[in-house]
Amino acid sequence: MSNAGEFPLWGALLVAFFVLLGASLTLIGTIGLARLNSFYERLHAPTLGTSWGTGGIVMASMIYFSISGDRLVFHEIFIGIFMTVTTPVSLMLLGRSALYRDRSEQNTENREHL
Repeated sequence: MSNAGEFPLWGALLVAFFVLLGASLTLIGTIGLARLNSFYERLHAPTLGTSWGTGGIVMASMIYFSISGDRLVFHEIFIGIFMTVTTPVSLMLLGRSALYRDRSEQNTENREHL
């Protein structure tokens, strides 16, 4: 399907919903990164925003290319799997390195809730 006029309305609405959902969740994560006070609080919001936001965009991409290509498209799932696996690992490594740094410097101002 090469003409945008041939794309069904229900497909366009579904794609638009998932794009807006993914973009909104990513925006919420970005706002959390900017508004939260300590480094440890800032780790959580962008991680969830990235994971769920990417999921929404991946779903929109799968739906769009499945409808426009007249076949099911699943290779975008690899992007979602990669983000789901790497985001918590990077969160854990960043958190542990910051905790190690704070303990070695005996800095307690960022670790009040730990």
